[in-house]
Amino acid sequence: MMHAPILPILLPLFAGSLLLLGHRLGHGIQRRLSLAATWALLPLAVWALLLASDGRLRIYALGDWPAPFGIVLLLDRLSALMLLVTALLAGFALLYAVRGDDLRGPNFHALFQFQLVGINGAFLTADLFNLFVFFEILLIASYALLLHGNGAARVRAGLHYVLPNLLGSAFFLIGIGILYGLTGTLNMADLARRVAGADAGQAPLLATAGYLLLVVFGLKGAILPLHFWLPRAYAAATAPVAALFAIMTKVGLYAILRVFGLIFGAQAGPLAGLAQPWLWTLAVATLAAGVFGVLAARDLQVQLAYLVIVSVGTLLLGLAPGSLEGYAAALYYLLHSTLVAGGLFLLADLVARQRGELGGALQRGPNLHQPGLLGGLFFFGAISVAGLPPLSGFLGKLMLLRAVPVGIAALAIWTVVLCGGLGLLIALGRSGSTLFWRGSGAPSGEPADGVRLLACAGLLSGSLLLTMAAAPVQAYVRETARQLLDPAAYLRIGAGGGA
Repeated sequence: MMHAPILPILLPLFAGSLLLLGHRLGHGIQRRLSLAATWALLPLAVWALLLASDGRLRIYALGDWPAPFGIVLLLDRLSALMLLVTALLAGFALLYAVRGDDLRGPNFHALFQFQLVGINGAFLTADLFNLFVFFEILLIASYALLLHGNGAARVRAGLHYVLPNLLGSAFFLIGIGILYGLTGTLNMADLARRVAGADAGQAPLLATAGYLLLVVFGLKGAILPLHFWLPRAYAAATAPVAALFAIMTKVGLYAILRVFGLIFGAQAGPLAGLAQPWLWTLAVATLAAGVFGVLAARDLQVQLAYLVIVSVGTLLLGLAPGSLEGYAAALYYLLHSTLVAGGLFLLADLVARQRGELGGALQRGPNLHQPGLLGGLFFFGAISVAGLPPLSGFLGKLMLLRAVPVGIAALAIWTVVLCGGLGLLIALGRSGSTLFWRGSGAPSGEPADGVRLLACAGLLSGSLLLTMAAAPVQAYVRETARQLLDPAAYLRIGAGGGA
C-alpha cells in the first residue's frame, strides 16, 4: 500500500508526542527536533504533489477497511497542493519562532506540531466525521497557541475565538448526525451518491444539514457575518502563530469546496448547488467588510488581520461560479494570499519590536534600524496584496475577474474588487508612510536579526515565485479544478472501487 497520504499526519503526530513527553529536554534539542520534523514535511508535500500530478486518486484505508465502511484518506491534486502551501508556511513560521518567540510559554513546539496534524489531516481526510476530528485537533492546538505568551489581550482574544468555535463544533456534530441518520454513511464520496439518490421526503432535512455545515465552515473561514472573532485573535497572537493561522481560514474554504462541490455538487439532483446562491452575496459582503476594516484599522496587526478577511471574500468569488475558471483562479489566489499574509505578519512583528511601547500602532514613532530593508519588504507585500502588476496578486485577481459570468452582476463584482484594491492601496500606503517615513528619534529595540528577516522574506518571496512560475502553476491549478469538477472517480471510491 502506498503510504504517502498518511505520512504528513504521522510525522508531526510523532514529533509532537515526543516533544510533549520530552518537555524537559533542552530548548536547543526541542528546536532542532521541531525544525527537522516541520521542514521534513516539505519534501513529503513535493512527493505528494508529484504523485497527484498524474490525475489519479490515491486512497489510504486505515486498518485496511475498504471504503465506505472504513476510514480513508484521499490524496488528489487539491490535497497535495494544500499540503505544500502548509509545509512552506509552517517551515518559515517556525524558523521565525525559534529566535525567541517559542520561549514565551511551555510546550510551544509540541502544540505547533499538533496544529499541523489537524491541518494536514483536514486536507487529507475523505470522511466527514474525521474532518470534524481533525478540526477539533487543530482548534484545540490553536487555542493554546493563541494564548502562548500570556497577557490580558490574548486572554480576551482567546475568549472571542474559543466560544464561537465551540458553538461551531456543536453545529458540525448536529449536521453530520443528520446526514448519517438519513444516509447511513459519512464517507464524502458515498454521501454524494446517496444524496443524489435521496427521495423528496429526505431533501428538506438534507438541505438543513448542508446549511448547518455551511454555517460551520463559514465560521472557520471567517465569512461575514461570522468573521468577528478573527481580527482580535490574529492581532493578539504572537507573530509566528499569526503567520501559521494564515492557513486556518483556508481550511474552512477548503471544506466548502469539498462538501458543496462533491456532496451537493452538480450530480445531487434537487440539492445541486445548495450553497451557490449564497456564495456570491457572502463573497462581496466579506470582501467589502474586510476592506473597510483595513481602512479603519489603527494598528498594523489588526490591519493585516482584516487583509485575511479580504482574501476570504476574494476566494469566495472564485468558488461562487462553480466553474473550472473560478476554481482555478481561487486556488492560485489561495497560494498567493496565504504566503504573503504569513510574511506580512512576521514583518509587522519586526517593525513593532523597534517601536517600543507603540508597537504596531499606526502613528508616528521612532525611526527604525533598517528602514530601507523593512520598508522595501512592506512595499513589496503591499503591492502584491493590493493586486498591482506584475506580482501574483494581480494575476490572481485577473483570473478571478475573468471567471465572473458576464451580466449585470459582473459589473457590481468588478466594481467591488477594483475599488477594494484601491482601498487597500490607500490604507497600506498610509501605513507605510507613517511607519517608515515619518519617524523621529532613535529606534527603541534591536535591529532585526538575519534569521527573522530570512523567514519573513522567504514567505513574501512566494509572490515573486508564483509570478515567475505563473504558467506551470496556473496549469496545475487548472487541472486541479478540472479534477474537482469531474466527480466520477470520487464516486467510484465511495462505492469501494479504485480510482
